Amino acid sequence: MRTAGDGSAELVSTATAGPDAGLTGAELAARHGLGIAGARPNLVSYTRQLWSYRNFIATYASSIISASFSKSKLGRLWQVLTPLSNAAVYYLIFGIIINTGRGVPNFIAYLCIGVFTFGFMAQSATQGVAAVTKNITMIRALHFPRATVSLATTWTQLQNFLAALVVLLAIALASGEPVSWTWLMIPPVVVLMLMFNVGLGFVMARIGNKLTDLKQLLPFVTRTWMYMSGVLYSVTKFDANLPGPLAAVAKLNPAVVYIEIMRHALLRKPEDLKADIWLWPPMVTWSIAIAWAVGMLAVGYVYFWRGEEEYGRG
Repeated sequence: MRTAGDGSAELVSTATAGPDAGLTGAELAARHGLGIAGARPNLVSYTRQLWSYRNFIATYASSIISASFSKSKLGRLWQVLTPLSNAAVYYLIFGIIINTGRGVPNFIAYLCIGVFTFGFMAQSATQGVAAVTKNITMIRALHFPRATVSLATTWTQLQNFLAALVVLLAIALASGEPVSWTWLMIPPVVVLMLMFNVGLGFVMARIGNKLTDLKQLLPFVTRTWMYMSGVLYSVTKFDANLPGPLAAVAKLNPAVVYIEIMRHALLRKPEDLKADIWLWPPMVTWSIAIAWAVGMLAVGYVYFWRGEEEYGRG
C-alpha cells in the first residue's frame, strides 16, 4: 500500500516480496483471475451461460402465464378468447360494414389468420419492451444473463400463439377448408416467426430500458404496423393502389411475409386456389422470411448483449 500525491491510498501489491511484489491492483487481479463485477462476458461465453438457463426460461415463462390469468375465472381460456374477440370485432367492422373482404372467398378464415399471426408478432414487441424494466428487482438482486427475461417474455407469447393456432385450425376446418399437405408449412413458418420475434424482443427490451415512455407509445406503432400489413384486407391492394417501388417495399414487411405463408398453408378450397396469388414467387417469399428471421435474431441478440452491463443500473 502506498499513498498517492492527493493523499489517497493506492493498492500496489498485497505483499512486499514474492511474485506479486510491485504489481498494480489491475495486474494483481488479472494474475489471480479476478474480474470486474457485472462485466459483460464475450458473446460465446454469454451464449453458453444463456443455454444453461434454458430450464429457468421455460419455467419462468409458464409462471408468467399462470400469474397473468390467476385472478380470472376463465383462466388460460383467455389465450384463445382474446384473439377470437379481436377477430370478431374486425370482421364486423371490416368484413361486414366496410366490406374490405371483397374478392376474398373465405374472408373469415383469411381475417383470423391475419389477426392471430400478427398478434403473435405485435405482442412480442409490446411485452418485450418491458422485459427488463418489469424484472428490475430480480435483475438488481441476482446475477444471471439478462437475456433470459427477454427470452421468457417471447416464449410466453409463443405459448399463447400455439393455443390460438389450435383454434385457428378449427376455424379453417369449420369454414370449409380441407386438411392439406400445405399444413406442413406451418411448423417452419412458426419457427421463423419465433426467431424474428426473439430478435425483435431483444431490441425492444434494450430500447425500453433506456426509454421507459416507449411502452406508452408502442400500441400506436403496432396498430399502424397492423394497418400496413394486410391483416384486414386483401394484400393484392398493394399492387393495385401503390406505385411499383412502394408496393415492393410494402410487400417486404415481415408481417406481410409471415401472414401470407400462413394463409397459403391454410386456405386451400378450390375458390381459394383461384385467388391464390403469391405476392412473391414461393421460393422468394421463403427466402425473405428466412432473411428476416436470421437477420433480426442476430442483430437483436448482439444489440441486447452489448448493453448487458447497463441493465439494472441507475
